[in-house]
Amino acid sequence: MANEISAESKQLALLIWVGSIIFGFIPSLILFLTKKDDEFVLDQSKEALNWTIVVAIALVVLSVVARIIPFVGLLSLLVWGASVVFCIMGAVAVNKGEKYRLPFSITIIK
Repeated sequence: MANEISAESKQLALLIWVGSIIFGFIPSLILFLTKKDDEFVLDQSKEALNWTIVVAIALVVLSVVARIIPFVGLLSLLVWGASVVFCIMGAVAVNKGEKYRLPFSITIIK
């Protein structure tokens, strides 16, 4: 591979995806703003930031709708569970040095 990814870049990208499970968009936002010089970390922070923003919006909308239709609140568990699974898949991929792309996500930050 001509452009080898450093161990530090892999660790930071791993931190982004694992941190997104617990802290939402905060780890990806911090590294997006501070690591502009690292292409791999910047790319993965954008991907995680887009995903966590979409998940946060979905959870807020579902919580509002759940006040009207109570069973809709169960969908928030499904959204959160999918987020955990996709973040773990992202962590595994970046640990191998691969750029992770979510199967579906809305691109908010380019």
